[in-house]
Amino acid sequence: MYATIDSDGSVHPLSGIPGLLTYPPYYWWEAGAMFGQLIDYWYYTNDSTYNDMVRDGLLHQIGDSANLMPANQSKDEGNDDQLFWAFSVMSAVELNFPNPPDDKPGWLAVAQSVMNQLIGRYQIEEEGDVCGGGLRWQIYQWLGGYNYKNTAANGGMFQLGARLAKYTGNATYAEWAEKAFDWMAKSPLMTSDWKVYDGTDVLKGCQSADQTQWSYNYGIMIGGAAYMYNYTNGSALWQSRIEGFLNHTSYFFPDYNSGVMTEVCERNYKCNIDQPSFKAYLARWLAVCAQLAPFTYDRILPLLQHSAVAAAQSCDAGNQCGMQWYVKGFDGHGGVGQQMSALSVISANLIGEVKGPYTKDDGGTSKGNPAAGTGDEDPTVRDDRKATTADKAGASIVTILVVVFVVGGGYWLVLE
Repeated sequence: MYATIDSDGSVHPLSGIPGLLTYPPYYWWEAGAMFGQLIDYWYYTNDSTYNDMVRDGLLHQIGDSANLMPANQSKDEGNDDQLFWAFSVMSAVELNFPNPPDDKPGWLAVAQSVMNQLIGRYQIEEEGDVCGGGLRWQIYQWLGGYNYKNTAANGGMFQLGARLAKYTGNATYAEWAEKAFDWMAKSPLMTSDWKVYDGTDVLKGCQSADQTQWSYNYGIMIGGAAYMYNYTNGSALWQSRIEGFLNHTSYFFPDYNSGVMTEVCERNYKCNIDQPSFKAYLARWLAVCAQLAPFTYDRILPLLQHSAVAAAQSCDAGNQCGMQWYVKGFDGHGGVGQQMSALSVISANLIGEVKGPYTKDDGGTSKGNPAAGTGDEDPTVRDDRKATTADKAGASIVTILVVVFVVGGGYWLVLE
């Protein structure tokens, strides 16, 4: 999706490929993540204003083979990139987001396609005894990072499998979720007390890890563990794992920043273009955890409330929100990721007001296909269709929604 924004906040949509952010260097994955945030916005508010645009963008980016591998994004298609689109599609499944037309695959079928692709890639690593299994960061050998096995990819497979297990009731998805989790637990990516690191090098035998701790990696693992806890009807095993992950999230709510959610790169503002959005995913999946694992609700909600107030005051009259929420007012570091993070943490405070995720047995309506993604579905035809009027939108949508929440939800939070 394409747009430019003037200094006065006015929006100028431009024609382009639906589902993509306009300004470089925003990558394909972040557009997918943003659609998930907009689905959450609809879920929390029942405001369907943007639903057609979201649906059209998702449908365009699933590609000609409906496998979330569009040919014109092959240079940006890592396992974790594909997974963030799959997370958004899975949210459409779980929240009964309006379904695609009958001649298109259902949201569930697309999510199942991605899971089947991940299983196939995992099996190749396992059969080749490449660090005993696990997913690589990148899908294609010619991309930088191919020899890196990271938490976002493996934790993402764990979370997607857990969500599919809960929705469908199919135990095979849970088995693969557990397989991905167990590999991570044996690898350097997680410590015995559930500290989560970023990734490990295949060329060094996966013997050590990049020990950077990112908020989104914890969000992915907490979300997946919450789905598994709920799927297993509150097992003590998954409760202990959730508690372990939550114990380490204090790292992102430091006392020296008044307990406001903080990303590690903020401290000297050395964030790249991706990292300002990471807090959005920690906030999103903390809220999911509070809903699916109710024993965590009283622990999580105060964190979200406190950070939501801080995020709201970081937004200025020009419709921008800052990165450093503990700084008074807008800190001068705006962007798509900052907007997503602010919207996410503010709207997450409504988690107690909405129904939990649907399943196929209690009202879920999405069409599935358990065999999707198991054939030779590598896309070979570039898709350059022009956007329709319904396709034309922009990252500015997130800005506008943040302002709505700041004026409404933010004020309510302050009163609370």
